[in-house]
Amino acid sequence: MKIAIDIRRMTEFGVGTYIRNVVRNLGRLDRENEYLLIGSPAKVKEIGDLPSTFHTVPMTASERSLAGYREFRTAVKGLGCDLVHIPNLFSIPRALPCPYVMTVHDLLDHMSRASEQSGFWRGLHLRLTRTVLDGAARIFAVSNFTKTEIEKLFEIPSHRIEVVYNAIDERFLHGHASAADRDLIAQRYQVTYPFALYAGRISPHKNVVRMIEAFSALKNELERTQSYPDLKLIIIGDDLSGNPDLRRTVIRSGVQNDVRFLGFVPIDVLRIFYDSAKVFVFPSLYEGFGLPPLEAMAHGTPVVTSNVSSLPEVVGRGAVLVNPENVFEIMRALHRVLTDSALRDRLKDRGYQQVAKFSWEGSVRSIIEAYGETCNRSRNSSIQQPAAD
Repeated sequence: MKIAIDIRRMTEFGVGTYIRNVVRNLGRLDRENEYLLIGSPAKVKEIGDLPSTFHTVPMTASERSLAGYREFRTAVKGLGCDLVHIPNLFSIPRALPCPYVMTVHDLLDHMSRASEQSGFWRGLHLRLTRTVLDGAARIFAVSNFTKTEIEKLFEIPSHRIEVVYNAIDERFLHGHASAADRDLIAQRYQVTYPFALYAGRISPHKNVVRMIEAFSALKNELERTQSYPDLKLIIIGDDLSGNPDLRRTVIRSGVQNDVRFLGFVPIDVLRIFYDSAKVFVFPSLYEGFGLPPLEAMAHGTPVVTSNVSSLPEVVGRGAVLVNPENVFEIMRALHRVLTDSALRDRLKDRGYQQVAKFSWEGSVRSIIEAYGETCNRSRNSSIQQPAAD
């Protein structure tokens, strides 16, 4: 089989992690098929060494542009591909010359963001996305929650959707932070105090405002019991330029000396923060999967996260679940995790067990099998087509 994979969004949060790990494991597990990685050659280098059956097809036009749409379709046609893997939901039908499979990470654009669109544009967006999903030979959903959402919103039959879970990047499995690692964050980031940690995008559905408010209430509660007087909240993610509400919330809540925004940090540094945190908090309102809680669990760090969307499915019994819209419920869970050592030990053990349930190797084996089934079905369909008169 000759399989094309669209890698143009490889530098983005979430989707980028998915693309890197799928391609890396395809390289380890599949030496029979030929893979064409369509996108920036510089991005491919981030994946590491790949077998000679992997080739890069340079393409710089944005996935979301008309030029990118045309360029991609022309490349796939010229390469004679048997199958295309589009690793993210796309709303514009592409009229590709061969079957395609598509990964759906979430339906955020059709759920919490839908209220930002007028009725006409919301309806058009829905119809175009349904057309794309209807045209896919196979749909990979990253959780049972996402699969159910696709079935309900787009009326896609269940048998056409396969749950293929995400997993954490292998760099989070390199053991605990060393003394040198802890010195690194002490010197580079001046972190020498106990801290609660959030890592992820800074966007409205991540519920960071309520998290800051919960932390403010937590500081007041800890002050009453004289516990963790130096506790800080560290927020790691993208920049704050588009989210001025967060700075205002910090000032309004009176924790401007206790909340730090570090922006983006590389994975090798992020793993040190995960390992050093007293608690990881992730009160998101909507997740198609939600990797950060698993990443924290891999380091034995207790997790407080939401009881909505895919998160209960992902964390299982390895985290404390809260109503993400209740600031005081978030605060009480954080206080309990920080002060109950028996609970911390239970969460640590359960977290390790939960992380072990997800692996890129297992997920990519399922993807390879689906590639083969899709191509075989396409070939059989072509053979059975009656010859034209």
